[in-house]
This record gives sequence, C-alpha cells and structure tokens, in this order.
Amino acid sequence: MKNQYGERRFLWLTVGVICGMCLSYFWPHEPALAVATDRDGDRFAIATAPTKSGNAEAVFVLDFLTGRLSGAAINSRSGKFTHAYFRNLAADFNVDPTAKPHYVIVSGTVSLPNQGRAQIANSAIYIGEMSSGMVICYAFPFIINNAPVPPQQLMPIDRFQFRQAQGVGN
Repeated sequence: MKNQYGERRFLWLTVGVICGMCLSYFWPHEPALAVATDRDGDRFAIATAPTKSGNAEAVFVLDFLTGRLSGAAINSRSGKFTHAYFRNLAADFNVDPTAKPHYVIVSGTVSLPNQGRAQIANSAIYIGEMSSGMVICYAFPFIINNAPVPPQQLMPIDRFQFRQAQGVGN
C-alpha cells in the first residue's frame, strides 16, 4: 500500500512539471530591456541606448566641461564601434560659456519615422539643463553596417521648457 502512494506522488509531480512547462511556453513573453545611466559628479555622465536591431547598443558620454555629447554604437556582427555621434549641447541650450551648466542625461525607447535616408534608432537621448530650464530630445540614425560610418550629428527632435531660465541677474 505504501509503495502505491509513492508512485502516485511521482505521477502528480511529473504531471505538475509538464503542466508548468506547457504554461510557461504559452505565457506571453516580453523582452527585458535595460538601459544604464551613470555620472561622475560634475565632470561627465554616460548613458546607453538600444539601437534599431535590438541586439546592438549605443553608448553616449556627456562632457559637462565642454558641453559636448559624444556617442558610439557597437555593431553586433563585427564587435566593433562602427557608428559615431556628436552634438554641441552648449549651443543647443544657449549656455553662457562662462557659466557652469548642470546637465542630466537619460535614454528612452521611441519609435520615430525615418528622416529621409536616415533610419532612426528605436531610442532617444534626453538631455536636461538646469540654468536654461529646458529638456531636448535627440535621435540618432543607425543602420547595421560592418564598415565604419563617418561621425554624424545627433538630431534634435523637440524640446520643452520645464522651468523659467535663470538669467544673469536672477
């Protein structure tokens, strides 16, 4: 009698494992997308952003001292950085060259239409600057290409004012 209970437990365990595997197969799957952002005090910040292909990623470095945003996308086929990006943020935000700007950077997922021949990546870079009180969204082109592509400027998509700009007399 005791042996019969042991066999039923094994049977129910097997049925449970099989049902769990079937349920996990048919359960909707969503990919886990992660981006990273980090900063070093008031010197620079770095952020990652996925590209159009999904398995490639771009990295952007914001130099607070020069107001320059530089980036590169690594090619998943070649394992090399084949795309380079740049933008002069100080000019975009109209920052006084003698002032000390306070930037923040994050990336986000967007689906923007292609602009001419440029295929836009599925990510955008958002830069905020405190003294101007503005946030600007930048897009970047990305096409899978094993050969290096000449550096391209990031494209400003839109901006919004989140607070009044701080003037010199304020």
